[in-house]
Amino acid sequence: MRIGKYDFNYSRRVFMEKAALGATAGVLMPLWPLIADGADVTKAYPDELLSIEAYTKGKLKTGDMITADNVEVVKELLDPVAYKHVKEMGRRIKIAASTKDITRLYPNDYLEATLKNKGKARLDKDGNVVTQDGKPWIGGNPFPDGKDALEVFSNLLLSWGRHDNSMYAVRDWEIGPEGELSYQYDFVWVEENTVARIGADGPYQKGQEEKLRFQSVFFSSPNDVKGTSYLNTWYYDQRKFPDLVGYLPAFKRVRKFPTNQRFEPLVAGMALYLSDAWASGDPMLTWGNYKIVGRGPFLGAISGNWYGDHPNWEHPVHGGPKGKTFFDTEMELIPEVIIVEAEPTGFPRAPVGKKRVWIDVRNMMYVAYVTYDRRGEVFKSFEPQYSLYEKGGARVMDGQHTAWSWTAVQCHNVQDNRMTRFVQAKSVAGGYASGYNQHGLYDRYLTEQAIQRIGT
Repeated sequence: MRIGKYDFNYSRRVFMEKAALGATAGVLMPLWPLIADGADVTKAYPDELLSIEAYTKGKLKTGDMITADNVEVVKELLDPVAYKHVKEMGRRIKIAASTKDITRLYPNDYLEATLKNKGKARLDKDGNVVTQDGKPWIGGNPFPDGKDALEVFSNLLLSWGRHDNSMYAVRDWEIGPEGELSYQYDFVWVEENTVARIGADGPYQKGQEEKLRFQSVFFSSPNDVKGTSYLNTWYYDQRKFPDLVGYLPAFKRVRKFPTNQRFEPLVAGMALYLSDAWASGDPMLTWGNYKIVGRGPFLGAISGNWYGDHPNWEHPVHGGPKGKTFFDTEMELIPEVIIVEAEPTGFPRAPVGKKRVWIDVRNMMYVAYVTYDRRGEVFKSFEPQYSLYEKGGARVMDGQHTAWSWTAVQCHNVQDNRMTRFVQAKSVAGGYASGYNQHGLYDRYLTEQAIQRIGT
């Protein structure tokens, strides 16, 4: 048992000081030296930040459900949209135990790269991440113990899925304002990093060092959107917009799209925009006025959310007017998040006035993301779920280790009350399957010829 001075008020004071000054993660001691030594996080935080029962003084405990009847107890631990979901829309959230073993919050190789390369990153005069000798980043989180908003945010940007490449088979459901299913889509999202790679071939793809990633999305169902495809080519310089081309079956050709129009639905009925991806769907320096606006505990779906017992990894649903609006979700008490705000300075016609992102300091991954319109009103939320891919006897391997990835996302446009919710499925229409660090993704899915071939 901790001695009495480490109560919640003590932690609150520490977080207020750190938010104002910028400081290392951890309350009782710095977090990252513990991680580097292989210890768990319990020495860095008092019990009140690692146990929901201690935090709520016994009002809630692990295994309980957060409902409209008790959500006020944890209101300050939820983003405003998640709170609205529970308070007004019938959502329930199951409380999981806080993760103390850091290895359960990363792909293994990405954590190893983060530890190996810690201290080797800096921001150059333009705000781009480079190594100490000015080269593109070499893999892992560049600032695992980030001190300011740009350092913290850059951990989200350089390797979205935290693999050299990823292919996500995505099953998506669009829930209309009345709570009924309006559309159901299958699509595939493919990412390939050209730098910041962690595989045996080194951190850079030869000849592509000026780029950051290739990323495509294409729809495989239903027939009226089948073949609709988009390809983003990202530059390493975060002041530059990606090149964006797409194939629309109605036009039967690849065409170039205005790359700064990133706040539009990909297809009919969808609340998801390109800008939303990983809470960092636009180049970092096309946004500005980054600032840390808070630190403290938070509830996030950072573990235990893989439904490997379902043949296609699909999640049960509940809540809303017709019981179809929300995925079942497990959230845990995260001892410390950093809250970052930014404004879309490079997008004069954006419907968004600012975004707020909650980032878990243990792995520097976002656990909540809310945008606000130009009037300052809540616009949309983008809430992810993550997990090691193991449940009972089911397991997905990533090389020699259990895979870790996102499992589901709920994207709610609060203003028109449309919910986009999707899972990383085992497979979707067309025979596409989820996987990581695969050979040949570039030629198959990440060129203009590839998206045209997929479309036809």
